[in-house]
Amino acid sequence: MTHLEQLQAWIDGSDNIVFFGGAGVSTESGIPDFRSVDGLYHQQFAYPPEVMLSHTFYEQHPEEFFDFYRKKLLFSGAQPNAAHRKLAELERAGKLRAVITQNIDGLHQLAGSQEVLELHGSTLRNYCDRCGKAWDTDVVARSTGVPRCDCGGTIKPDVVLYEEALDSGVMYRAVDYIRKADVLIIGGTSLVVYPAAGLIDYYEGSKLVLINKSPTAMDARADLVLSGPIGEILGAIQVR
Repeated sequence: MTHLEQLQAWIDGSDNIVFFGGAGVSTESGIPDFRSVDGLYHQQFAYPPEVMLSHTFYEQHPEEFFDFYRKKLLFSGAQPNAAHRKLAELERAGKLRAVITQNIDGLHQLAGSQEVLELHGSTLRNYCDRCGKAWDTDVVARSTGVPRCDCGGTIKPDVVLYEEALDSGVMYRAVDYIRKADVLIIGGTSLVVYPAAGLIDYYEGSKLVLINKSPTAMDARADLVLSGPIGEILGAIQVR
């Protein structure tokens, strides 16, 4: 039995699958990740990306923060790929319980997934840091300098910056889904960003699947490892 056939068999036999994904899930939609050869960490900026996307930088250099944010984190034309669509199909079939994602692009919801836990927030939500008014992403995308609310406050994207804590409620739900899962599929993540990467420790089952283009430090812990583009691999799965 090939690795893909094994994955198909586990999916066929389960109605309690949880998917946990990272930036690699969206690269096939044209959204670059951080750590690959073409990722943000390998591009030249005045400051490292983790500095420019930190809470301190947002507070101290807001114009430079938003200039970087608009250029590198907003992708208005991006569309779901085969991985997003297959996960939504598995959910509709009653097999997938939840998608837990480190991504902030909203592509899982656009593909039709309903139960999506966004560990790092979403670029699709923006709020005034003074009055709390919600604003569309287009307002931020079209702005120059620091986007301002009608009240004069800063319109802050609802994304978790470096130095900011993850939402405890979202983390609790993610842990609960993973702990109870029969099959846990982890895809498109290098599993090096904590605390999100630590979620794997809560899985108590025996069908841990890792799908990634390159090896991860967690491969030895997995019950099944598939190497390649996640859209290609999940796209080959039959929902039945």
